[in-house]
Amino acid sequence: MASVTANRVDERLQQAPLLTRLLSRPELGAIAGTVLVFAFFAVVAGGSGMFSLKGVITFLEVSAQLGILAVFASLLMIAGEFDLSVGSMIGFAGVAIAIPVTLYGWPVWTAVLFAFGVAVLVGYVNGYITVKTGLPSFIVTLAGLFVLRGLTIGLTRLLTGRTQIPGIHKFSEGDWLAPLFGSDAFKGLFVWLAARGWIDTLPNGAPAVPGIPVSILWWLGLTAVATWVLLRTRFGNWIFACGGDKNAARNVGVPVDRVKIILFIGTACAAALFAAIQVLKFGSADTQRGLLKEFEAIIAVVIGGTLLTGGYGSAIGPAFGALIFGTVQMGIFYTGVDTDWFKVFVGVMVLVAVIFNNYIRKRMTEAR
Repeated sequence: MASVTANRVDERLQQAPLLTRLLSRPELGAIAGTVLVFAFFAVVAGGSGMFSLKGVITFLEVSAQLGILAVFASLLMIAGEFDLSVGSMIGFAGVAIAIPVTLYGWPVWTAVLFAFGVAVLVGYVNGYITVKTGLPSFIVTLAGLFVLRGLTIGLTRLLTGRTQIPGIHKFSEGDWLAPLFGSDAFKGLFVWLAARGWIDTLPNGAPAVPGIPVSILWWLGLTAVATWVLLRTRFGNWIFACGGDKNAARNVGVPVDRVKIILFIGTACAAALFAAIQVLKFGSADTQRGLLKEFEAIIAVVIGGTLLTGGYGSAIGPAFGALIFGTVQMGIFYTGVDTDWFKVFVGVMVLVAVIFNNYIRKRMTEAR
């Protein structure tokens, strides 16, 4: 009997089968979806230039801007909350940069920092009202959506007489902070590659792709940091605990209110970052910028495997969700299909993702 007991391996020390470990990963569906999307467009749009260097940079840039929002939205949704005001925050932060620069002569770097300060305040207010009143964050931030959009349009028209503010490029030239948001990285490398004929060039010999847009670097860097926070830090454990059972989390000492307020500030700052990138890249602000981006971010997060009920998800999954979103959006353009069909695809993808995530959750629950 003793020998039998000695030879028996503690089930807690046994390694789970590979399939079980794969199914437990929230980003599995998004990764599989990415492979399918790339395979599909490789067949139907392989000769259209979509997978040329310029085409790849284009759909990566579209994916990156959404991915920046999705990364922070995923952290908040894992904690069991939503922020529907991020789209309006994009427009508000954009004019918060443009108006001081164009009307009052502020340096661009000062206006950018001001916009981030406004985002911190908005995020704090959203989080504070949510945790102190117990109201659903869906309702609180839905109100914020309308308030911010109304302020954006009203203040811009009051101060400028229009809804668009152009001419920011002439102010951003030479600004020390502007290249962090509105430039391309590795320009020298791309010039070197073009000089050797390894990438496409313009008639004047300049590279057809001047560099890697900084939005892509922001996206990859923020995804890596968010993944590290979730998997390797105590704060990451607190995020999962808040979304799993906030009362149980409080009972073991998790500062639930503080965690959620910080995450609301994070989503607002992500919107300000999105706004800074667009304002400094295109040289203008528009009161309608960011329209419906809050829903696109939630879609990317859901496709990435995060449960709407909270307590389960990752930062990598939403990055792949954003990649799917951007690839399909540009892929439809390259194939010449009516872009109206893109919305049909998005709706189907959301439904499939929710069904798949629900199936995986049931499988994992039954396995326990």
